[in-house]
Amino acid sequence: MENIPEQKEYELFSPITLAVDTTEIVIKDFLIDQKIDSISSDIDYLLSEDKRKIFFISDDDTPILSILKLWTNGVPYSVLVKKNMQKKVVLSYLSKGKKFSEVSIVGEFNDWNPSLGQMRLINGNWQLEKFMNPGSYQYQIVLDKEWRLDDGNPKTVSNGNGGLNSILEVEGSVGDPPKLSFQLKQGDIQIISESANEIFVFCDNTQIESEKILVIPEKIKQKKYSYVRVFSFNKNGESNSLLIPLKFGTVITQSSDLYDQDKYASNLYFILVDRFLNGNKQNDNPVNDVEVHKKANYHGGDLDGILQKLKDGYFSDLGVNTIWLSPVTQNPLYAEVEYPAPHRKYSGYHGYWPISCTKIDTRFGNSETLKELVEVAHQKGIRVLLDFVANHVHENNPVMKKHPQWATNFILEDGRENIRIWDEERLTTWFDRFLPTIDYSIPEAVDLMTDSALFMMSEYNLDGFRHDATKHIPTIFWRTLTNKIKTSFPDRSIYQIGETFGSRELIASYVATGQLDGQFDFNLYFDSRVVFAQDEVSFTQLHNSLMETFLYYGNHSLMGNITGNHDIPRFISYAGEGLSFGEDAKKAGWERKVKIHDAVGYNKLQMLTAFIMTIPGIPVIYYGDEIGMVGAGDPDNRRPMIFDGLNFYQQDVKKNAKDLLHLRKSKLSLLYGDFNLLELSDTIYVYERNYLDQKTIVLFNKGVKPVNINLNEDISAFKQHFSSKIENNNVTLFPYSFEILTLN
Repeated sequence: MENIPEQKEYELFSPITLAVDTTEIVIKDFLIDQKIDSISSDIDYLLSEDKRKIFFISDDDTPILSILKLWTNGVPYSVLVKKNMQKKVVLSYLSKGKKFSEVSIVGEFNDWNPSLGQMRLINGNWQLEKFMNPGSYQYQIVLDKEWRLDDGNPKTVSNGNGGLNSILEVEGSVGDPPKLSFQLKQGDIQIISESANEIFVFCDNTQIESEKILVIPEKIKQKKYSYVRVFSFNKNGESNSLLIPLKFGTVITQSSDLYDQDKYASNLYFILVDRFLNGNKQNDNPVNDVEVHKKANYHGGDLDGILQKLKDGYFSDLGVNTIWLSPVTQNPLYAEVEYPAPHRKYSGYHGYWPISCTKIDTRFGNSETLKELVEVAHQKGIRVLLDFVANHVHENNPVMKKHPQWATNFILEDGRENIRIWDEERLTTWFDRFLPTIDYSIPEAVDLMTDSALFMMSEYNLDGFRHDATKHIPTIFWRTLTNKIKTSFPDRSIYQIGETFGSRELIASYVATGQLDGQFDFNLYFDSRVVFAQDEVSFTQLHNSLMETFLYYGNHSLMGNITGNHDIPRFISYAGEGLSFGEDAKKAGWERKVKIHDAVGYNKLQMLTAFIMTIPGIPVIYYGDEIGMVGAGDPDNRRPMIFDGLNFYQQDVKKNAKDLLHLRKSKLSLLYGDFNLLELSDTIYVYERNYLDQKTIVLFNKGVKPVNINLNEDISAFKQHFSSKIENNNVTLFPYSFEILTLN
């Protein structure tokens, strides 16, 4: 047996997915500051002259899975390397004799960016070659700047906004990849595999012998907490992976034995500070400007209000063990005019216009209150994440006053103002005229802003960050910040989650060892929103989306699965027919009081909540979604939180959320189990999660009629958690309902 580190010196190394051609590996992402004794790899590589980077060049002979070993101080650290399974696809559009000056294809595969999908006219066909993973992709054709469906492709799907998109199907391999599971045999882990060519087993970041009965090394048994990870492949592709938590080398079989800072067991709750609870009216100071509507002004929510709810047990009772606070640093005392028409005036109540990167906003409280809030949260077993804004600062922030050259160019070479050009100028665009974007090609800017984040974490004993506008910030910033965090807090479990609207490929590029733990899975959310809210949209669309999520982020990820957030209309506004897909939700919020017109929307919200609580990843509740609060676009989706006087439906939604949050915390099958599809149709979705002999079966019916589902197994020993009708092995689900059955 090779040497194994005495301590769990690093968090789990995420697998490296190779690029189609050349892949650059930054060694410091994995080993922080240790020197490399030697490197071994199953595939050819090049080492940079300064020995800080490794370069892999992929070809057809690259194995589907392989191992990179980094040796330091006589100890090998192992990283799984995955071959890029994308295939070259020729995308084409037949113009049928019509003449166009330019044609582009835009879709989920290129962030809907026409400049990334420009096609060439070849023998009467407009074509573009692109490497793509197997799967389903929504897209449209842009003909001389006019977006439209592909008239040569009859396959369409709802776009979630009242319209349709064309669907591109990229076929994968014909056969099945391996299937992994495990069981305990006299206390030892027995790996069960079907048709695997090779199996790779890790204890933390050390590869061990991949025998069917795993022998846990003695040094691992001396660690209080560790993990076994298992991967395999055959000619058809990669298997599901296994993630098995250990305590002193023994498989954990009860959730109560998990590490109290276990990231995979997080139940996350997002608080928009100003709209949650006013706990101290003495710090109220809304902007005194008649042009600022009440919806866009400060409402008085503060840190004292959150502290009060912590002490009252609101979060613990709900089942939340992690809270994310919106930004709390100082914002301007005056209003600003928003760039897009109709140019309304807003205050910085949301916290995303920082005039200071470290000083607490006087309208939210002070340093002492934030410290007490974190301390009380920790006493109750609740972790605290803070929203950190790094992409930009307010123009009156001292950082920009002292270093005006740190701003990216506001005027582009073609004369355009560089405002909200989200994709074409992703790393330079400004969010508004008064919010200069920081140019992180300047090392001093990276150093100062990462130090600001580090100060906040150290000063307030934070457990992590939610990072705003992640895709607009280059990776050098994330690598620098994460390296500083790991160096400064080597013994703490810090969770960093990012916000990126874009393709899964773009989102995944920031989720890696040395960068972020996860990001919010907006693509999965948008599919779940339209599937649960609209009766006519099939569960097949949701299941395919979930499979895409597994493909890009793995079977056991720390991605955030949301009920909604502060940038998009509340789910129940669509599900309850207060909003229609396709209308301008922001405009609707200003022009009418959006409310629930069909109470079935509450049932649909409960189904959405059940879905995010029972799939791999971290469930994230947007404040108010636990009671079915309504709201259109920003700022209507940021109404003041309601604690008292809940109606029957709101009480029912809250009980549902509470039951689901507590159920998830208590079931290892929901935290670490694998995922198996049992039944799928337009209106029925049934899957199971398995961990050892612990099983959870989840059943949904989004149809307008009751359905009977035969599970083809004896479920007499299962516990029923919700209100379906069960007889023998048959489960009858009411319309717009779900059931969860568990077996320990």
